[in-house]
Amino acid sequence: MNQDNICYTQYQVELLNELRMLWEQHIHWTRSFIISTAANLGDLEPVTNRLLQNPGDFGKVFRMFYDNQIASNFENLLTQHLLIAADLVNAAKNNDSTAAAEARTKWYKNADEISAFLASINPYWNEQIWRNLFYSHLQMTEKEATLRLAGQYAEDVKLYDMIEQEALMMADYMFYGFLKNFNYR
Repeated sequence: MNQDNICYTQYQVELLNELRMLWEQHIHWTRSFIISTAANLGDLEPVTNRLLQNPGDFGKVFRMFYDNQIASNFENLLTQHLLIAADLVNAAKNNDSTAAAEARTKWYKNADEISAFLASINPYWNEQIWRNLFYSHLQMTEKEATLRLAGQYAEDVKLYDMIEQEALMMADYMFYGFLKNFNYR
C-alpha cells in the first residue's frame, strides 16, 4: 500500500501503536513459551498465563469497534490458536509425530476460521490475505520451535526477525481495516 503523504490523527497513531504492540506481544510471548518449554524453565506457567492474556487484550481493541459478541468470538479463536500452538510445541518436544500432525491440522483449520471471521466482520479485510498471513505465521512459528528444540539458536534468532516483520505487517493490515471501515479519527 502506498501511504505517502498521509497524515494520521493522534487517535489513529495510538490505535496503530496499540495493534503493533499487541502483535509484538503475541509473537514475543509465543517465543518465550517455546524457549521455556524447550529448556524446561521454571517460568513456564507465568509465561503461559501472560501469553494467554493476549487474546483478551486484542478483545479490548475490538470492543472499540464491535459489540461484545464479535470481540469475544475473536478472543476465543485467538485463544484456540495459542492453545493449539502449545500442543504442537509439546508434541514436537516429545517427538510425537502423530500428535504434532493432529495439532498442525487443527492449527491450520483455526487459521482458516480466524481469516473467515475477520473477513466477515470487516469489508476491508480480505479472507485470502488474512489466510496467507496466518499460514506464513504458522509455518515460521513451527520452524522457530523446531530450530529451538534442535538447539539451532542462530537460525532460530534469525527467523524471529522475519516473524517480527510479519507480525508488524499483520498489525498494519488490521489497522488499515479498522481505519477504512470505521473512518476512525
